[in-house]
Amino acid sequence: MRKQNVRTAALILCILSYLLVGAAVFDALESEAESGRKMLLAQKRSELRRKYGFSAEDYRELERLALQAEPHRAGRQWKFAGSFYFAITVITTIGYGHAAPGTDSGKVFCMFYALLGIPLTLVTFQSLGERLNALVRRLLLASKRCLGLRRPRVSTKNMVVAGLTVCAATLALGAVAFAHFEGWTFFHAFYYCFITLTTIGFGDFVALQSDEVLQRKPPYVVFSFLYILLGLAVIGAFLNLVVLRFLAASADAPERAARPLRRGAPESRGPSRPRRPGCPAGSTSISSISYRIHQLELWARDNLGFSPPASPRTEVGDGREGRPPARRKSI
Repeated sequence: MRKQNVRTAALILCILSYLLVGAAVFDALESEAESGRKMLLAQKRSELRRKYGFSAEDYRELERLALQAEPHRAGRQWKFAGSFYFAITVITTIGYGHAAPGTDSGKVFCMFYALLGIPLTLVTFQSLGERLNALVRRLLLASKRCLGLRRPRVSTKNMVVAGLTVCAATLALGAVAFAHFEGWTFFHAFYYCFITLTTIGFGDFVALQSDEVLQRKPPYVVFSFLYILLGLAVIGAFLNLVVLRFLAASADAPERAARPLRRGAPESRGPSRPRRPGCPAGSTSISSISYRIHQLELWARDNLGFSPPASPRTEVGDGREGRPPARRKSI
């Protein structure tokens, strides 16, 4: 229990330190540019007021009208296509802020809709992530067999590397498409895809918001919806693998440090199996690495919704059902 408390405190300190570092970096990068933009905006405001004779109140009213008219450039936001787009941003917690209910009844329905839709979406993406991870694992096994390996195994590291590659390809594909349809640079389109698929959703770049595209370009609208939903599943599956890898490493490190090594004997790469009743106390250890990792995977799957890669425990026909798998060196 004390080790768990120390680990939790260390993680809290790590998060606070990470926030402080992030705040310092963003301050250094953005503060001066913000001051420049503010001065330029004030200058343009003064020029417009002198040119057209606006009073301060008239200019504030003009600003309000411009902000209210901004969402309508995409067409009718609350027709079916726009409403579907808004529903996606609600249940996926992207929350661009490009549109919001204007009636009290719409706001009440939005709260209840999100209350049911967000957990349903999390469960759905968790299930999709499991299927994607299983598919990637089968493809990796098939590729290793094609390379002539006799006893191929897919480790968590292999899955993480493959997941990172798939994520990068997904982001690059979306960046190319949105750069073409929206007229953005590739960097801005890639930035939009990353902010969207990680559900950060700043709203500084939002697709489908110009030239009444919601009504005029149905194929592009459908592509955008499918890309967001499938991309969220891909990114979610990868993040599950990364978090699971971190948890497994956290449980592995203390056990590796506490395990004594016999003099003259090399360190074994394969962990011992949990001790069965009647076995000598020194032959196996109930706190072996494989047993703890297996328990961690079960706990993560049942309580946190993580998607560990498929385990040899699920394979039948090899006469080892129910035993925790021995970890072998993977290629």
